[in-house]
Amino acid sequence: MAIEQKMEKIVGLCKRRGFVFPSSEIYGGFAAIYDLGPYGVELANNIKKAWWKNMVQENENIVGLDSAIFMHPKVWEASGHVSGFADPLAECKKCHTRSRVDHLLEDINVFADEKMSEEEINKLFGENKDKVKCPSCGKSDWTDVVKFNLLVQSNLGNFTSDWTKDPVYLRGETCQGIYINFKNVLDSARVKVPFGIAQIGKAFRNEITARQFIFRTREFEQMEMQYFVKPGEDMEHYEQWKARRWKFYLDLGIKEENLKWHKHEHLVFYAKEAYDIEYNFPFGFKELEGVHARSDYDLTQHAKFSKQDLSYLDPMTNERYVPHIVETSVGVTRIMLAAICDAYDEEKNGEDERIVLRFSPQLAPIKIAVFPLMKNKPELVAKAHGIYEELRKTWRVEFDDNGNVGKRYRRQDEIGTPFCVTVDFDTIEKDNTVTVRERDSMEQKRIKIEDLVTYFTEQIK
Repeated sequence: MAIEQKMEKIVGLCKRRGFVFPSSEIYGGFAAIYDLGPYGVELANNIKKAWWKNMVQENENIVGLDSAIFMHPKVWEASGHVSGFADPLAECKKCHTRSRVDHLLEDINVFADEKMSEEEINKLFGENKDKVKCPSCGKSDWTDVVKFNLLVQSNLGNFTSDWTKDPVYLRGETCQGIYINFKNVLDSARVKVPFGIAQIGKAFRNEITARQFIFRTREFEQMEMQYFVKPGEDMEHYEQWKARRWKFYLDLGIKEENLKWHKHEHLVFYAKEAYDIEYNFPFGFKELEGVHARSDYDLTQHAKFSKQDLSYLDPMTNERYVPHIVETSVGVTRIMLAAICDAYDEEKNGEDERIVLRFSPQLAPIKIAVFPLMKNKPELVAKAHGIYEELRKTWRVEFDDNGNVGKRYRRQDEIGTPFCVTVDFDTIEKDNTVTVRERDSMEQKRIKIEDLVTYFTEQIK
């Protein structure tokens, strides 16, 4: 299947089956903003639940946090976002489309260093201008490059005539909320270095050209964990976290051949090491999650700007130091897109063809669907509904009596439901068994109603 064709099919499936909707669609949409539909929100919640369990519940020295989206403007000055959180922008002189210059260069296999100054990237862009085509009109007539800050400004609580002189920002990343709460967590949660703080929350970036569906959006949800360690021990912990984060994706059911490590060749000045886990999306290998060794830069910066002591006193050695940080950071919708791409399959069975999402049971939005064989037979409907009520006490279950059973199977295949239960006349008249159909193999077996909970408990782990 052609790359473009597969991506188009995935985008179409996400809209048709209620995973992802364009935001504000009745008003013509809103660029690079998306809404999660009924199945999309279930998939996202399953991803977040798996991440939280893996990160917090299964680690005795990692605690959770939910920091505010709005923070004091000084936070973003200390972090360097106000002065340095910018992407290179150029505008097509013919159609006035604005594009990210590093992406334009990447499309012709020329790679810009993110640390390049405006002058340096202008020089590189100038050397390649004739080869770079506008994605909208195809022309090669560009303005000079300017750096465009990605922070989204707000006038929160500011009613002066010119609030842009003292702006408040929507957070550009969630980790700053962790750093500024380091001391609060240290004083309240009885943690000792090494320990981590995990957070799931919204972040906002004024992307110049957000693209590739939900891979790059202007509003997104991050899952980040900052691990605070003793100086000199950070790289040992860093290697451990690299191994653990890789295993997390395998445990989700992501195919290992679609994953690879990418090492950052050009590190920001404070970083000691940085790797990305990349996934092979239909548009190529792109960053899924970053695992970074950030040194003590973040706590040192916030201590400097806030005039607060953010050091740690080791109770065993009486040694005082500023901890170094190992960071893991990933977007929820990036895992969503990777999971959908990884699970998407088209299968022929004789003359029949089906689209199926082969999610692992823990990710599947709906775990089990329950059908009566015929919806105009009250005894079948009542029996099926009773089974549905019992199973949904434990799992996310769907009741479906619309259309013939074959069509219901296809609908459930397209949303990735692992198991379907059909109540038929043998259920009522003979042995109190139902047909359980497995998604991937399409095999069917008869199971007693009283054994269903035990059966699905074993299958859905």
